[in-house]
Amino acid sequence: MTHTAETATDYVITAVEAKGTATRHDFDIPSIVTTTHYLTESWDFDSVDPNTFWNIAATFLRP
Repeated sequence: MTHTAETATDYVITAVEAKGTATRHDFDIPSIVTTTHYLTESWDFDSVDPNTFWNIAATFLRP
């Protein structure tokens, strides 16, 4: 599978909506994707440490 910005975005949306307690509208998805990509230098978000991912996501939780 080729990892792209689109697959990374899909990954983030799936992750934040997985528990059913939040939706993509509760987070700044583009900022999560950009920051995660910047820190990992990869579009393969499956390889990102879950704690790192959720710390980034928490930073972009909308008020």
